[in-house]
Amino acid sequence: MQVVPFLICFPMVIALLMFIIRADKVRNVIAYLGAVITMALVGLLVVQWIQGGCAAMDLYVETEIVDHIILVGDLIVMVVILIYCIKYRRFLISLLSIVPTIIVAYVELAGPKMTPMAHIHVDHLSILMCLIVAVVGGLIIIYSMGYMKGYHEHHKDVQDRRHYFFMVEFLFTGAMMGFVMTDSLFWLILFWEITSLSSFLLISYTRTEEAMTNAFRALWMNLVGGVALSIGVVLMAMATAYPSLQGLIWMGQMDGGQSVITLTIAFMAFASLTKSAQMPFSTWLMGAMVAPTPSSALLHSATMVKAGIYILFRLAPAMSGTATGHMIAIIGGFTFFTASVMAISQTDAKKVLALSTISNLGLMVACAGVGQPEAIWAGIFLMIFHAVSKSLLFLDVGATENSTHSRDIESFHGLLYRAPKLAIYMFIGIVGMFLAPFGMLISKWAALRAVIDGNNLLLIIFIVFGSATTAFYWTKWLGKLISQPYRDADVSKKINDVTKGDENISIGIHAVLMVALCVLFPVLSIFFVDPLLVEQFGQATQALPTGLLYILIFTVCLVFLVPFIARSAGKNTDKSMKMSYMNGINTGANTEFVDALGNPKQLELANSYFVNAAGLKRWMAPCQMIALVVLIIMMSIVLGGVV
Repeated sequence: MQVVPFLICFPMVIALLMFIIRADKVRNVIAYLGAVITMALVGLLVVQWIQGGCAAMDLYVETEIVDHIILVGDLIVMVVILIYCIKYRRFLISLLSIVPTIIVAYVELAGPKMTPMAHIHVDHLSILMCLIVAVVGGLIIIYSMGYMKGYHEHHKDVQDRRHYFFMVEFLFTGAMMGFVMTDSLFWLILFWEITSLSSFLLISYTRTEEAMTNAFRALWMNLVGGVALSIGVVLMAMATAYPSLQGLIWMGQMDGGQSVITLTIAFMAFASLTKSAQMPFSTWLMGAMVAPTPSSALLHSATMVKAGIYILFRLAPAMSGTATGHMIAIIGGFTFFTASVMAISQTDAKKVLALSTISNLGLMVACAGVGQPEAIWAGIFLMIFHAVSKSLLFLDVGATENSTHSRDIESFHGLLYRAPKLAIYMFIGIVGMFLAPFGMLISKWAALRAVIDGNNLLLIIFIVFGSATTAFYWTKWLGKLISQPYRDADVSKKINDVTKGDENISIGIHAVLMVALCVLFPVLSIFFVDPLLVEQFGQATQALPTGLLYILIFTVCLVFLVPFIARSAGKNTDKSMKMSYMNGINTGANTEFVDALGNPKQLELANSYFVNAAGLKRWMAPCQMIALVVLIIMMSIVLGGVV
């Protein structure tokens, strides 16, 4: 398994080259090769893992030198954060990095001697995460090469720092590889902090006042999670001298809820809520949308936010039926419902994607909190489909924005006829979110059934009403794409699609992956997800009868034909356009009229967004307060049970 250290170190070496090389063509070639080779390395890892019988593998026990390198890495990250905090006079934020880093360093250097343990753990869940990071992340990096060139052509006021942008993307990729394969909790802290720093660096890319404000908000919220993670790790290390993630899960299942193990699990679960942008920490992900589209797709939708989900899925067997599990389930369900309601009010496509990301991460968190095999089965598929479909949507919206100079959903009216390629990709992404196993059918059904079996009435309400509001905002968007535009209106004009080759390759592969996942869903369940559950819980689950599963998949695949049928029908059918009755005097144009007071009016065809009833200003602050109160109460219950 020599490929493991290469998977972690290789992207970081490429990151260094990205920063050093300033020639665009040379850098693009190296970035392309770096992304492809990273995918190939993960492929090699999968082959070696299969040759080993797909069994969990524990590797690298003697790592004293690497342990020191990891500690130095902790200190370097702390210094970088300190420099930025001093430069922008955010001194209090720096303490969130300095204090836990110093404490962790003290425990590592002067604390009890740690029991020898494997530092790398490879199993079904880590393999899955490596595939998501390498394949989806690699495609996003390839997309970035074309997108960022177009971005700077349209944003002359933003300094061209693509070398910096690509550096952070590869740095993040290496950190995520380490994060999902490490079993050492001390190593986990470093990779956690690097992902938080990467998020900050990409959000602040334009260095505008808004970008810096949002970047520091993301930084301090993620550092709060880092503090909680460090506290949990230090508690376990001091109490057991065995800072192992697998050891923590095993001891947590044996624990009666009254030991330091319970506290460690609670603090790590709390930390995961910050990374996965759950209430009351959701605003950092909303602010992250000021960053260029590739960073929104890579960090804040497809991969980084999955780091928190990954930890919660790991901890699920130890959280099942505990106060910590109930806390996580309630916060996740509450976030799922409230974020989906707020998404109804948004016309900005990136904000809809951001809120739907927060919402669907909430459903994954709820599944982890329930902690039963059936719920984790649903959660795993939620994670897989969300990674691909949301990445596809972010990239396609970015390409559409470059072509139309707008990302307002209302401007997508009739996009299927004006820019069919972009519309079809967008349609596939939305269907993947809305109707495929991620959406309203299989995974949510399985999650709901698991919650019903657990008699959690509050969580049932959250999932039912959250699913209804999810259907509402996705349906509005889909309707806009396939609506026939007026011939004499601006929306009927053909769009000059400026999407570059790199972007087309990435988006196209995403779309193929999305369709393939729908078709191969039963196969993936039988040969990968069921063994994953056996590995974690000692048993698999039959979420749906196999026959019904195939029928549902066949139905979903037919939905993918809708945009092609709609375009063909709209293109070949003779139309007889009739004048619309507009409650006034028609001026002869089908888009204008004069009202009863003699005032000229413009006919508008638009969705309802219920801004006053479901807007961010009305919902976000109260929801954050409610979630904060729930967190304080539930954490107090956990602490009280131990003390």
